[in-house]
Amino acid sequence: MTHRILLRAGHVLSMDPAVGDLPKGDVLIEDGRIAAVDREIGADAEVLDMTGRIVIPGFVDTHRHTWEASIRNVAPDATLDDYFVDILDTFAPLYTPEDVYAADLAGALECLNAGITTLVDWSHINNTPEHPDAAIRALTETGIRAQYAYGSANTSLADYWFESKIAIPGDDVRRVRTEYFASDEGLLTLALATRGPGFCVNDVVTSEWSLARELDIPITVHVAMGRLAGRFGMVKQLHDLGLLGPDTTYVHCCYFSEEEWRLVADSGGTVSIAPQVETQMGHGWPPVMKAIEHGLRPSLSIDVVTTVPGDMFTQIRAAFAAERARVNAASWQADVPVPDTMLTARQMLEIATRNGAHVAGMEDRTGSLTPGKRADVVAIDATALNVAPVHDAAAAVALSADVSNVETVIVDGVVRKRDGRLTADVARARRLVEESRDRLLAAKEARA
Repeated sequence: MTHRILLRAGHVLSMDPAVGDLPKGDVLIEDGRIAAVDREIGADAEVLDMTGRIVIPGFVDTHRHTWEASIRNVAPDATLDDYFVDILDTFAPLYTPEDVYAADLAGALECLNAGITTLVDWSHINNTPEHPDAAIRALTETGIRAQYAYGSANTSLADYWFESKIAIPGDDVRRVRTEYFASDEGLLTLALATRGPGFCVNDVVTSEWSLARELDIPITVHVAMGRLAGRFGMVKQLHDLGLLGPDTTYVHCCYFSEEEWRLVADSGGTVSIAPQVETQMGHGWPPVMKAIEHGLRPSLSIDVVTTVPGDMFTQIRAAFAAERARVNAASWQADVPVPDTMLTARQMLEIATRNGAHVAGMEDRTGSLTPGKRADVVAIDATALNVAPVHDAAAAVALSADVSNVETVIVDGVVRKRDGRLTADVARARRLVEESRDRLLAAKEARA
């Protein structure tokens, strides 16, 4: 039997130029896909009244270390250099599969609660084969759309990040591919989270890129961030190794040379920017406009909740403010008017939705409210005092709304948040992640 949900009379921001905006419109969902978007739709369906709500595609987070939810805010003042020591060399070696399960469960539910319907889980915590199993189980249980990016172990900073000679175990990635991701059409898909040149010797870099291409899965890699990696010229090294391609997402990109921007654009690569982390932890200026100027479609990501908030509203505003501050300052210094290409609030909303789906390789199924795509939909309460009155709906979402205004979240046609409350067992997730926190802190003390 066909299952239909009709979102009625909302202010629809489809993020699809062909569909446009509907100040009062309906969205019909049939069996998990968007069947129609129009001013008024008649259908035999479960009706959700969207009066006073802004209806948008779900946000897409293209890079988050979800396993760190158990240690939220343990490094509030950290620089990137601090992070390597305080997190990767201190907490990561202590993580059990149970800790990964608890963190991914709570972290993915945090995403859903905040209107993030698609997540790239950059999981560099695979200390045993049971660790990826635990993460995948948690993601599956939450019902989020996710790309699970299988990363390295992290049992020693020296072994895994200083010219590492240890490659991600190909046999286990193949096992995970076969066991969980035989199809690329499911709610969860697989990627490879690689460390790249500078952090690994060339043989390891080549073997990991070859593994991803053997398994036909995308690659995601941190590049050009901070004082250290900013000097590696990682994209140039990848080019020299003959490894650049359209299957690779480059995360941060703060210290790219002009040549590296051209190499990424020419190879068809994609870009993920984590603006709050980058400005706060010293990665560099979030290069949103740089990416756009080189013909790329940048996306946004959260990165680490050890140090920054885990919602997309924060990222939108951090990128918007940082980029405009940089351009304003440069224009003042040169005594010229600001350019017409200054970022707009609507652009930021597109970057957080449609661009995110593009970077995650999922634009055919999510990122806009387009008939035929899967139904990943979020409704924002625009009657709340921090949002009302609405003059510009895109600006209301990008610059005024917050997590408390996320009233309805639908993923693949399933309601995951209704009337402002998650449908999941939130109390269990919180209990598990708090128990994980306590276990990790006790292990850290015992190791000291």
